[in-house]
Formats: sequence, structure tokens, C-alpha cells
Amino acid sequence: MTTETQHLRRDGLGALAYDVQGEGPLLLLVPGMGDLRGTYRFLAPVLVAAGYRVATTDLRGHGDSEAHFPAYGDIATASDIADLIRELGGPAVVVGNSMAAGAAVIAAAEHPELVSGLVLVGPFVRDPGVGVVKTLLFRLLMARPWAVAAWKAYLPTLYAGAQPADFDEYRDAVVASMRRPGYARAFSLTTRTEHATAEAKLPAVSAPTLVVMGEKDPDFPNPRAEAEWVAAALRGEVAMAPEAGHYPHAQQPERVASAVLGFLRTLAGQRA
Repeated sequence: MTTETQHLRRDGLGALAYDVQGEGPLLLLVPGMGDLRGTYRFLAPVLVAAGYRVATTDLRGHGDSEAHFPAYGDIATASDIADLIRELGGPAVVVGNSMAAGAAVIAAAEHPELVSGLVLVGPFVRDPGVGVVKTLLFRLLMARPWAVAAWKAYLPTLYAGAQPADFDEYRDAVVASMRRPGYARAFSLTTRTEHATAEAKLPAVSAPTLVVMGEKDPDFPNPRAEAEWVAAALRGEVAMAPEAGHYPHAQQPERVASAVLGFLRTLAGQRA
């Protein structure tokens, strides 16, 4: 499924790439760090076919977005989410994977009029309790001189369980994107984000929430427990995806699409 790439140009900041397909209520799909909006290549067509207007965007310094922004991470991405929804004519249900889930929480807390629902996939909405040493080691691993090679080697581990049939091709696209001038630097800066702001904003979120978590997500010692903690904090619900790691929307797209569409039907019923 292809469409023309558009850009939201922000004065003094840079341009964000996005595309829009379909007609109906707005859904904004946001990938996590080190990823492309193509991560939703399986989920987006199902949502469009179900009668939604689906926008997918690249993070700052990723994909077709520019790579000279002054800031990266949760807070910056939350600002971009709000501006994209305004540009597209919201409100919107925001689907955020990994870091983008934390950004979506911030946007929902600060702009409740723009965010009508949240789907948080493999969500980082609080800092993992891995300790200072492991955090510094990860940042060193993702530093510019070797960031691309390190991410290429690390990415398959995040796809624990079933990999998409086109995984190798998709990983090559991710790596090629990161090898362009300025993009490895932007990625490295993005990896330094912290999620304390997202955690602090959790009590202020009023939007209905679905948490989607892969049962084998290697980013969490106990994926189900983390999903249930996030859902409890947001008074939401949980959908677990078997044989999936950090990217259940790409690894188990049919199961995730079913859960998301059920959640969206519930939202529509609440508004009726």
C-alpha cells in the first residue's frame, strides 16, 4: 500500500514526513525509535479497509523526516503528535509503539481535546529499572561511530517469536535510512530519551486506552506484568500477542488488528 509522502514543516525546527490514507475517523500511527513508519505496513491497510483515515509518520531524524531538529525523544515527539493532529484535523486515536507510546501519553495528558484514545504497543511509559550502568552501556552501544551496525545486529532480538516474512528486506530499509548523513546522529540522540515525564503524566490522561504487548517482548522482564501495570495506571485494557516481541503489530498483525478494531468499536459506541 503506497501513497504520496507529505511533510509538516515546523518553523525553525524541521519537517516531519507522514502519509494519509482512507476516509473516516482519524488514527495517527507513530513508530518507536530506530524504526520507520513502514512498521505499520500490515496494520494500516486493515484499519483503512475498516473505515478509518489512517496517518503514519516518521519520527524526527528517522525515515523521510528531516534530521536536523534541535531536540529528540518523548517530549519532542509529543509536541509533534499534537501538531500533526491539528494539521490533519483531529481529534485522533494515537497508536504509539515503544518510545512513541510514552510520547502519546504526554500528548494525551497535555492536549485531551486532540487525543480521543490511545493504543500503546510495547509501551515505554516509565524508565526501565535496569540501573545506571546498563543504561550507560546501551547509550555507548548506540553512539554514532557504531550506531548503525549495533542497531542492525540488535533489531532481530526485538522480534522474538515470529518474524514477518519480509523482515530481512525491512531491516535493510531501516539500516539504509540510518546510514544517510545526519541520521545516525539523530538516532543516537533519540536513544537518550527518558520516560519520567510520561510516567508523571499518567494520572492526567483521560483518554480510553488499549495496551498491546508481545508475550516475548525482550525489553521487559515480565511483559504481561508491565502491560497490566500500564493498563491499571490508565484505567485501560490489555491485549497480549503470543509469539511476538517488541513489534506485535508487525509480527502478529491479524491478532493486533482484531484487538485494535474491537477497541475502536468500543470507543465509537461510547460516543454514540
